[in-house]
Amino acid sequence: MSTKDYDPKQVAVLSEEKLAEFVAQALAAFAAAGDLDELKQARLGHAGDRSPLALANREIGALPPAAKADAGKRVGKARGQVNKALATRQAELEAERDERVLIEESVDVTLPVDRRPAGARHPISTISERIADVFVAMGWEVAEGPEVEADWYNFDALNFGPDHPARQMQDTFFANPADSNLVLRTHTSPVQARTLLDREPPIYIVCPGKVFRTDELDATHTPVFHQIEGLAVDKGLTMANLRGTLDHFVSEMFGQGTVTRLRPNFFPFTEPSAELDLRCFVCEGKDANCRACKGTGWIEWGGCGMVNPNVLRNCGLDPEVYSGFAFGVGVERALMFRNGVEDMRDMVEGDVRFSLHYGMEA
Repeated sequence: MSTKDYDPKQVAVLSEEKLAEFVAQALAAFAAAGDLDELKQARLGHAGDRSPLALANREIGALPPAAKADAGKRVGKARGQVNKALATRQAELEAERDERVLIEESVDVTLPVDRRPAGARHPISTISERIADVFVAMGWEVAEGPEVEADWYNFDALNFGPDHPARQMQDTFFANPADSNLVLRTHTSPVQARTLLDREPPIYIVCPGKVFRTDELDATHTPVFHQIEGLAVDKGLTMANLRGTLDHFVSEMFGQGTVTRLRPNFFPFTEPSAELDLRCFVCEGKDANCRACKGTGWIEWGGCGMVNPNVLRNCGLDPEVYSGFAFGVGVERALMFRNGVEDMRDMVEGDVRFSLHYGMEA
């Protein structure tokens, strides 16, 4: 080659030996990178704008035209080797990262969505709603009233005389001061009295709610419990209507074929009055030692009867025109019968495990 075609002054960084050295350094740096961040630093050092190969590429411009093509091929080949090795190592490290992420950031979809244990609705609430639903399906309405009640609604309107034992401190919680004439309602019957005063018959309502009595807390009693009472006032209602309503109610709650009986009793607000008993669903009257019925074959559930004419008069209705029937059952007692709860204290202690046992009411 003549000196006209090639400048004898050699550019060292463009020699094959030097370019091979640059490539070897780059390949070693890429192989040594343990993660993508380290590979990024190696890429900047060996394939970036200030890398040895990039600087060598700039020297090509200083060569004579006849030498540029040859030098360009050598530098291009070297840079191609480096870029290929970089891409290969990049793919390897990305695959390792993805595999590691799948392990380290995996999610067990079988675990609960919340690490805090979920609560549960109390079975008293669900069974109260179930009872109300039975009557709503029959066309009845749900009525509610205050828990702190005027004693006129709680007693006088319902035919409780001034000397009735229920009006004494040993049976009823009275609000202070003593002359406030306010009590914590002892039953949900005041809701019935309020409805009779506010509306014209026909009236078909159920009244669920919390009530209060001065009982000691034990396995079968609690000072705060829940009732559902029903009231029907219309023309021509009889005890037959009451019996049919209660039989349907009982069959919906405890299953078809549950036997009931009405046993004569006395309540101030109904006349005639009766206790509603259920045939013992544990022994069916065949076990004299049965804990559920105590050997009688029957389990007492609630009271019922025809609305006392005095109650109708107190609420502004003519008992010669209208008649009605009423009943009341304890919700806690229904839960004990229906689900075999033996101790009422389990219902009021607030242990979520008690509620979780029941799940959702069907």
